[in-house]
Formats: sequence, structure tokens, C-alpha cells
Amino acid sequence: MKRSSTWKVRAAVSDQMENVAYTDQPHNSSLSLCPSAVTLFFIPSIYALLFLTALPGNALSLWVFLRCILSITPVHIYLSHLSISNLLLSLTAPFLTAYYARGSVWDLSGVPCQIVVHGITPVLHLNVYIGLLILAWVALSRFALLIQNTHASRPSTCTTLLPDSFFACLKRVSFANAVCATVWLVSVGYIVPVCVYYSVNEAMRSREDGEKESGGGGEMCYSPTVELGGSTSAILTISPMVVFFVLYVLVLLSYVTVLRHIRRSHRNTRIPTSQSLLTRVFRNIVVIQLVLSVCLLPYHIFKPIFMTLAHQPHLPLSPGPDVGSCHPLSVLIEVKNCLFLLAALRGSTDPIMYFLLDRAFRHQILRLLWPSQTNSSRQEVFWSTTDKLEAGNTVTD
Repeated sequence: MKRSSTWKVRAAVSDQMENVAYTDQPHNSSLSLCPSAVTLFFIPSIYALLFLTALPGNALSLWVFLRCILSITPVHIYLSHLSISNLLLSLTAPFLTAYYARGSVWDLSGVPCQIVVHGITPVLHLNVYIGLLILAWVALSRFALLIQNTHASRPSTCTTLLPDSFFACLKRVSFANAVCATVWLVSVGYIVPVCVYYSVNEAMRSREDGEKESGGGGEMCYSPTVELGGSTSAILTISPMVVFFVLYVLVLLSYVTVLRHIRRSHRNTRIPTSQSLLTRVFRNIVVIQLVLSVCLLPYHIFKPIFMTLAHQPHLPLSPGPDVGSCHPLSVLIEVKNCLFLLAALRGSTDPIMYFLLDRAFRHQILRLLWPSQTNSSRQEVFWSTTDKLEAGNTVTD
């Protein structure tokens, strides 16, 4: 009898420990997020600023690429698709402004929350990674053509590893259109299903489980259910993270290689214009590397750490107005959202990058700002595009 009673006590203690462990899980519906002024005011304000700057800036850029530039090059195709992606990204900003400002009072099953979870989230992530792929491709393709067409004391290994037909394709507008179509198809084919799985199978299922546990009470839209997702979607996001770091390292290697190529060419080249070509491409790669480092790198460094903590039990409670109900990851969720906002802000700064990267685009913008110089600007654009075609489209400027 003593053994039986002892076994029952141990079983009861074990069940109690399991229940405690369950309540400590990050996805427990009894815990709510504690949004601070960062979520309620700062993030919505920056998203509103993103909308007000990215929409007109990218609309103007797209109009210049499609209607104003006399001779279209592959780089113009890439940048025009980047402008389209940024326009779509800017259209999500008003919804995200409302979500962060009012999401803590929206019901999870309400229409505004469903629009954000099912519609805005896929579009936002899709265009962030489309921008990443296009920017990295612009840097790497310009680097490849530069290495092939500039003269140094010895050829680069890049020219020996890739066939001549590949370098010929890089100069064709049709190939640029095919690359952009592939980027869109691959991004839509991977990112959208992951976001749909998260929003339908994980967020909504978690909502139903939470309603059952709480006796039918509604959960708020800005909640652990929406901000954390499930383990399956977290695993599926590993691939985009890996792709980012691979592309980032490749662009960084191209930066180092061009820098070494400039030093060799400075001593051995016989063509006077090679130095200016090398300098311009080096500057363009530096601009793209800077954009990737400032806007995208912090988020991709923090996201794996955040995913690891999000699915780790027994986390200490974070401080809040009601410590007993404040989710342990409330502060880290705000950090994640701020870093993703930084990644989305690339949509506002890209028109400035176009101005720095492409001479034809720069002349057309100056022509719009100073109409009195229309004739001279047209002549400069014509001769700059002619020079680029004769140089084999080795540079973006």
C-alpha cells in the first residue's frame, strides 16, 4: 500500500511539472505580448514614412526606366524589376502601420488581422527577398563582365571557370528579363507557400487551441500566435537565411577581388579607360554591399537566434505592466520587428542607389529637376549609353 501511494504521489508531481512546463512554453495563450512605445508609436511611424517615400520614389524610378532612358541595358531591366518589387512592398506599409498601432486590440479572427496575416505578410517577405536576389545578381553579373573585359597582368580564375556563352548572355536584355522572371517565380514558389502554411496551419490552429483552453475567449492579433509562428515554418525559413549569407559572402568576395584587380591593373594595364571602369564598378559593388550590410544583415543575424529562443521552454518572464501575463519574448519580438523594418526600409533608399549606380538614370533625374538643361542632358545620356554598349556593358554607370 505504501508503494502504491508513493507511486501515486510521484505521478501527481510529474503531471504537475508537465503542466508547469506547458505554461512556460512561448506559445501558451495565457501569456500576452506587452507592446511598448517602440511597437505602438515608433514602428508605425517609420512604416508610414516608408510609404510616403518609397511609393513616389520607386514610381518615378520605374517611369524613368521604362519611358525616359533611350537605350535599355540589362542593368535597367534589373533595376526596373527592383522598383516594381519596392512598389509592392510600399503598398504593405499602411497595413503594417495599422497592425502595430492597433494590433494589440484587434481580435485575431477579425478582418483587419486576417488581411495582415494572410495577405500582407506573404507580400512583405516576398519583396524583401526579391530585392535581395536582384541586388546580389546585379553586383555579381557586373563583376563577372568587368573581370572578363578589363586587361590585367593575368586573367582572373572567374573567366576560366565560366564559359564564354555565359558572359555573352549577361549583355543581353532578353537574358536579363529571363533572370528577373526566374527570381519572381522562385521567390513566389517558396516564400508564399511558407507564409500561407504559417498563417493557415499554425496561426489559425494555435488560435483555435487557445480559444478552447480559455473557454472561447478571443485572442488579440498582436500576439505570440502571430509573431512567433510554429516550428515547421521556423525550419522552412532556414533556407532563405542560408541563401542570404551565401549571396552576401559572394558579393563580399567580388568586392575583394575587384580591389585586387584594381591594384594589378594600375600597374600593368595598357588601356587608359580600364582604371575608370574598374573604379566605377568597384564603387557600385561597394554601394550594394553597404545596402546589404546595413539593411539586411542585422535581421538575418538576429533571426536564427530569435528562432532558437522562441522554441526553447522555461524562459524567464520579461518585465511588463502585468508580469504574470507578460510573454517572455515580448522585448525580443520588438527587436525582431525593428530589424525587419530596417530590411524593409531598403525600399525607400533604393532610388538613391539607382542615382549612384546608373549614369543614364542620374542624367534623367537631373533633367527633370533642371529642364533648362534638357538638350545637353539628352546628348550626355546618348553618348553615355553608347559608350557603355561599346564597352560591352561591363559597368552599371
